[in-house]
Amino acid sequence: MIKIKHLKKSFGTKEVLKDINLKIPKGSTTVILGLSGQGKSTIIKHIVGLLKPDRGDIIVDGVNVAKCSKKELFETRKKIGFLFQEGAMFDSMSVYDNVAFPLREHTNLSEKEIRKKVYEKLDMVGFDSDRVAKLYPHELSGGMRKRAATARAIVLEPKIILYDEPTSGLDPIISDLISQMTMMLQKKLGVTSIVISHDLKETFKIADYVGMLYDGRIIEFAPPDKFKKTKNKIVQAFLKGDSTKFDI
Repeated sequence: MIKIKHLKKSFGTKEVLKDINLKIPKGSTTVILGLSGQGKSTIIKHIVGLLKPDRGDIIVDGVNVAKCSKKELFETRKKIGFLFQEGAMFDSMSVYDNVAFPLREHTNLSEKEIRKKVYEKLDMVGFDSDRVAKLYPHELSGGMRKRAATARAIVLEPKIILYDEPTSGLDPIISDLISQMTMMLQKKLGVTSIVISHDLKETFKIADYVGMLYDGRIIEFAPPDKFKKTKNKIVQAFLKGDSTKFDI
């Protein structure tokens, strides 16, 4: 489903991604861990084509988004749902209109058909749709904003969902609810999911595979049980919270 080969990216003089190589299995949930500022979000922004690499290839469902035409990129993006870290909701729109936005932009559905899909997706993320659809983003809690943004990310029924720190800033109970929702969507929709996170507890609840980004490279990639048992000293230090091993 997704292959990243020798991805390199610099911003000014800072080389953020030095040589990223990843193969994301279809229908799985892959979590990418790492310290803040290492470039985790930069990886998924390349997958959706928001950034272009300095070098390398990003193959998404058979299309190299690093080198494809604008038309091919546009069509590929329709297969991808992106949950931004802060939700990125349109503050001037109701929850209903936020979720309906991709359908109005990318389909020719009638308003009746759009309403059906919007309410279906709001139900899917655990909302009382009639009540929440009328609210505006500023009326939502942090967890509700993440769920509403997730409904918008899945309304086009994508093959791939990218989550950028879905539990960041949330308390443990709400974080657990978001993780449960992620697993439910994975099972119900059969999507390929990539989650950017630093939350170890939630990572090992949802992941089929775990990768760690450090110093511009993926230094470990394995199923959770094998990941925990790795002999890589940097990974073990990260798992134990040992800051003495890192140049921070």
